[in-house]
This record gives sequence, structure tokens and C-alpha cells, in this order.
Amino acid sequence: MIKLYGIPNCDTVKKAKNYLYLKGINDFEFINFKTSPPSPELIKKWKRAYDNNWPVNTRSRTYQKIKERFEAAGEELKIELIQQNTSVIKRPILEVHGKVVAFGFSESKYTTVIYVKESI
Repeated sequence: MIKLYGIPNCDTVKKAKNYLYLKGINDFEFINFKTSPPSPELIKKWKRAYDNNWPVNTRSRTYQKIKERFEAAGEELKIELIQQNTSVIKRPILEVHGKVVAFGFSESKYTTVIYVKESI
């Protein structure tokens, strides 16, 4: 089972989706942050998988708007800020069989973690 988390109109998410389709992987589940914000547990899972760093894109415009609040916040408020401002999440996030295997899109990384459809 493959899950891809992101925002549909994001160029990087589009590249990841296109890559999966080109590899013949059409049965992945796409989870749209805008319509299905991640749970606190999922955000914590991503944090653990992201070398214990918050899975946020610190260069995004959205992050710049909340930067001071985010950096001063404790864990629970950071999670709330991420849930309320899903555009700050590093995307896409790729999960294979429940394990987070990639943040962002890199063809070489996806090739390494996905292999070919038959091995999924």
C-alpha cells in the first residue's frame, strides 16, 4: 500500500504523482492536506521519520507568516499550527506499507524506495 500526502496543485506533488503513474503504480492513495489535515499522531510520526525535525518547509511563504509563533511554540502548539497551515508541510510525503520513505520528490530516491510495481 502506497500513500502520497500533499496538495494537488503543488508542482512537486504533481511530479511525484506523474512518476508513480509512469512506473505503472496507479493504485496509490493520495491524501490532500487541504481536505484532510493530518492528525497529531501522523505529524509526530513524520517528525520521527524526518530525523526528529518538524516536517515543514521553512522557505514557504506560509511558514514565513507563522515563523515567529512556530519557533516560540511548544510541541502541541506546533502541531496545531501545522494542522491549521497545511501548506507549511514538506511535500509530498511518501509512505510505503505504513513506513515514511521520502519527503519531497527526487526521482532517484523514489526509484530506490519503490523499485518496480511488482515488488510493492
